[in-house]
Amino acid sequence: MYQWLTVFSYLEEFLQAALLTLEVTLLAFALAVVLAIVAALGRDSHRAVLRLVAGFYVEAIRNTPVLLQIFVAYFAIPAMGINLTAFAAGIIALGVNVGAYLTEVFRAGISSVPTGQIEAAGILGLNQHTIFTRVVLPQALRNVYPAVINNLIQILLGTSLLSAIALPELTGAALTINSRTLIFLPVFAMALVLYLVLSNGLSFVGALIGRVAFKPALVLPKATLGARLVARRAASARKKDMAT
Repeated sequence: MYQWLTVFSYLEEFLQAALLTLEVTLLAFALAVVLAIVAALGRDSHRAVLRLVAGFYVEAIRNTPVLLQIFVAYFAIPAMGINLTAFAAGIIALGVNVGAYLTEVFRAGISSVPTGQIEAAGILGLNQHTIFTRVVLPQALRNVYPAVINNLIQILLGTSLLSAIALPELTGAALTINSRTLIFLPVFAMALVLYLVLSNGLSFVGALIGRVAFKPALVLPKATLGARLVARRAASARKKDMAT
């Protein structure tokens, strides 16, 4: 009991670290989405230079360790005269890393939009920008939305690696508190619980956004889902009766 009381005395520090973790996650995710859209368009571009640059970005990032990318952002870039804090370096490294994975996700979503709709929009006189923002992107985002939310959760979990550059996010705070108290289990159990709260909270918010942003709702309510399952079972039972 004494150990848990000691850990709870650091609750404010844990909560501050959790807020910092959430801030890094959201900013890195925003950067990743922007990079992914640009790189996805570049990979499908008619210009060979854009395809080459976008392809190099995706392959270079996806085939190198994310921890090494964090070290490059924090140690190598300042060596070139660009000073970055651990906070900025962490956002850049995680955003660039997840942006490479999201690039292929967005490419798949864009490819899933029927070409007939794009051709019809062109016949109606819409320019390329309007076709992409009003026709292609909404449908592509709907198709890949669950994968995008999964990558958001991956960024959240990836923030734990930023403790290697002394950023006081959740894992970094847990390591610091553990070094002060030498109470291993309660300290890291508290960090695990906060990670679970953050990840499930982001998943819940993402599901709500999916229900509101997409019509019909992307995520079916439980009652509707249950009703559909019951209807399917009833239909299958009728088919069996008709067959007999």
